[in-house]
Amino acid sequence: MKLIVLSDSHGDVNTVKQITSLQADAIFHCGDSELSAKDPMLNGIHIVRGNCDRDDLFPASIVQKVDDETVFVVHGHEHDVKRSMLTLSYAAAEQQATIVLFGHSHLYGAEMINDVLFVNPGSTTQPRGGRKATYAVIEIADAYTVSFHSMNHDLLDQIILNK
Repeated sequence: MKLIVLSDSHGDVNTVKQITSLQADAIFHCGDSELSAKDPMLNGIHIVRGNCDRDDLFPASIVQKVDDETVFVVHGHEHDVKRSMLTLSYAAAEQQATIVLFGHSHLYGAEMINDVLFVNPGSTTQPRGGRKATYAVIEIADAYTVSFHSMNHDLLDQIILNK
């Protein structure tokens, strides 16, 4: 199974079109798209509201079943992810999530916390920490393979984590 995850595109329509045209079993946007929830480009994308989104039609969080995985998606600002993963890990446990997707920090990364995969795809337009703009591809088989790609689709980093 393959999931594509992006976040913090901050109004860049071309980036969203480019990434969401890729083939996957599901596509997730972790907020701060700064687009209208009614934009047809977002059809079929699981998307949440970020702190820069003004459209209240976006949900603050979603729980989506994809095959055997329960995916919990938030932006991260309401869970204070820039300071600690504790609040988000509690929310994930409440949702019985197997995968948590979040943004907000504009820094990509992946880790296992209490047997749950946490992935931040970074920002597609405004990366921080001297990093390149990124999105994530999660491939799920016997393990989780999380790949971080540039906007040119070059592989920048890959993390393999046991399920």
